[in-house]
Amino acid sequence: MPKDEKTGLGSGLDALFGPDLTSIIEDIQNSAAGDDSTYRTSLNIADIHTNPYQPRRIFDQDKLNELAQSIKEHGVFTPILVRPSFDGYQLIAGERRLRAAQLAGNDTIPAIVMNFTDDQMMEISLLENVQREDLTAIEEASAYRQLIDNLHYTQEELGKRLGKSREHISNTLRLLKLPTHVQELISQGKLTMGQARPLITVEDEKQAEELADRIITEGLSVRRVEKLIRNLNKPLTRHLPYVNDSATAAVERNLQHQLQTRVKISRNAITISYSDVEDLNRILEIIGYNRE
Repeated sequence: MPKDEKTGLGSGLDALFGPDLTSIIEDIQNSAAGDDSTYRTSLNIADIHTNPYQPRRIFDQDKLNELAQSIKEHGVFTPILVRPSFDGYQLIAGERRLRAAQLAGNDTIPAIVMNFTDDQMMEISLLENVQREDLTAIEEASAYRQLIDNLHYTQEELGKRLGKSREHISNTLRLLKLPTHVQELISQGKLTMGQARPLITVEDEKQAEELADRIITEGLSVRRVEKLIRNLNKPLTRHLPYVNDSATAAVERNLQHQLQTRVKISRNAITISYSDVEDLNRILEIIGYNRE
């Protein structure tokens, strides 16, 4: 396929991704300046392969059909982003546009071709999807986890990159501790992040799943879910045979709710669980610990 237009793509990328991701792409472009590696073109859809780092797993078919109808009438205004591969091109960003163009019966689609490393491709793919804020909470959490694990972001750095608070990043990541069934309910839109988050403190997976189903069946509000979890006397006290004072059990439940993690009060000791350093810092912030 012939190269149609070399970049600077500068201002056009703002429309594609917004200023944060634009700066990343421009850095990549600048590092590749003079090698003729970045250009606009029109590609055969059959030559484009899916993105292994795509965090979105659920695509709204009605919205895809609407976009396909728009493409039939007006064409594809915003090019997709791809990189060359050994047997064609690998999609980096724009899967909804690609799918809709296929539904519209198009054989070709406008594209921007750039040379990305695997790490750069992962970063752009995940950040672009998260920045558009149309992922499910579980897809968002999985994207955060990939960025932290593979690109070594801290939660604070990731929050700054995305314009989100570290607390939001931390709370979203903690959804991945939920049982698979509960995560699926969130992904299907049957359970909101607010409804699901109190279930993180439920140690018994089966009980957490049963509670999730009850929340949906009874249409419980976030406030009612939080109250329900606080009032789970039996599951909490059966693990605390040393607790004879109901006030102690209530303190334990309240601490779990406030800290959004497991808390165990044993004789002469309080144990607060955390998953990693970022989670520890989150808890320290909540209890007002001053590291200075």
